[in-house]
Amino acid sequence: MIGIESLFPICGTIDAEGRLVDADPPLAVLHVQTGGKPGGMVVIPQLVALVRLVAQLQAPVSRAVATADNGTDIELFINARPDDDMVQIEIVEWTTRPAGAAIRSKGKSRRVDFARAAADFSWTVNEQLVLTAISDAPALALGSSGKSLVGQSFTRFFSLFESEDGTMPLLDAFAAQRGFAGQQARLRGSDYGILNLAGIPLFNEGNAFAGYRGTAVRVGETDEKSPDKAPSPDSSFGAEIGRVLKAPLDRIIANADVIRQQNDGPLRRGYADYAADIASAGRHLMSLVDDLVEVQAIESPDFRPEREAIDLCDVARRAAGLLAVRAADSGVSIDAPDLNEALPANGEFRRVLQILVNLIGNAVRYSPQGGMIWLRAERDGGNAVLIVADQGKGIASADHDRVFEKFERLDRNDPSGSGLGLYISRRLARAMGGDLQVDSALGQGARFILTLPARD
Repeated sequence: MIGIESLFPICGTIDAEGRLVDADPPLAVLHVQTGGKPGGMVVIPQLVALVRLVAQLQAPVSRAVATADNGTDIELFINARPDDDMVQIEIVEWTTRPAGAAIRSKGKSRRVDFARAAADFSWTVNEQLVLTAISDAPALALGSSGKSLVGQSFTRFFSLFESEDGTMPLLDAFAAQRGFAGQQARLRGSDYGILNLAGIPLFNEGNAFAGYRGTAVRVGETDEKSPDKAPSPDSSFGAEIGRVLKAPLDRIIANADVIRQQNDGPLRRGYADYAADIASAGRHLMSLVDDLVEVQAIESPDFRPEREAIDLCDVARRAAGLLAVRAADSGVSIDAPDLNEALPANGEFRRVLQILVNLIGNAVRYSPQGGMIWLRAERDGGNAVLIVADQGKGIASADHDRVFEKFERLDRNDPSGSGLGLYISRRLARAMGGDLQVDSALGQGARFILTLPARD
């Protein structure tokens, strides 16, 4: 199977009797080599069990499947889903090794042994990087289930690492709506280990970008010095409280989404709408929990962001790319720095991106239909400056300081947000040796000005 990774996903269709009625060539060949007949019954025991489970549950299931062919062990990771009286399968990982060559870890906890044995897992996100499917292996490491994670932000569960050249393959690919590989990450709040992520882009019937279908392969032990490890007992306690609160919220959101999607049969429209409202409120509460945990972390006396060499224009372009779909849905345009623009600065890449995503997200929320958002970069003495300007309703001068206070929302009728985003953003900017200010007047839009130490 030379070069088989370029063929993913490898698809097939199995009917109610267990016959492989349609298959991409690699799967068709494997079917015959393991004893099946073209168009005949599937004979790989673990695949048969997976298909029966999906048919019985009438729900998607992802699972590792092992088989052998001519002295070679083959490990597959398969996403299977019901399709009327058929089961559609997609092979997203295909690993071969000499028979008996598989290595199991020793001296680790039972949970880590399980993680090693099921190291390869799959995930799917939509165009906003919200999980739409994920296998149970990583969820079990968090004491949850894959179904309960659906509907949550991808980056809520995965902490992404920069590559050696200072880039993040997933973010670069997301901005360009193309596939990626080699994105290293870790599963937040667990000892699952270092992961290597890869994904292929999905497009809907209108050829619009619709997200990614991806895989994760465990490639190393968890780095105990990872930046998202709790730096102090207080912040560790806060993270634990956040996790405790998230568990019931996860269940509320997941169950509300199931009701809203009417998977178990049609409902009166009013009930489906109620379920949508419950799911939306649950996500709002989940966002608030995340913000509260973040506030506790950045208010810790020993909180110290990294001081890295970054290009502020590059970070601005990435943030704009992450919000491009949301802006387009709102009829808003984002004018980001040109590709040939650069503004060297010092700051932690991840935190600067977090600030700009918050600022641009706010600008999209408050911009009118057909509005424009401008991202402008300039050098001001020893400072690198990034300005986010919009055409929204503006902020009165008397409220310029108040918008940066905890839980402050100038529009009390706006149910979105927690009133913590700007507070967190300013704290982060100042912790990196910079600042965040606003220049605005009612009816004249808003200009948020991020400054960081410039780098020569």
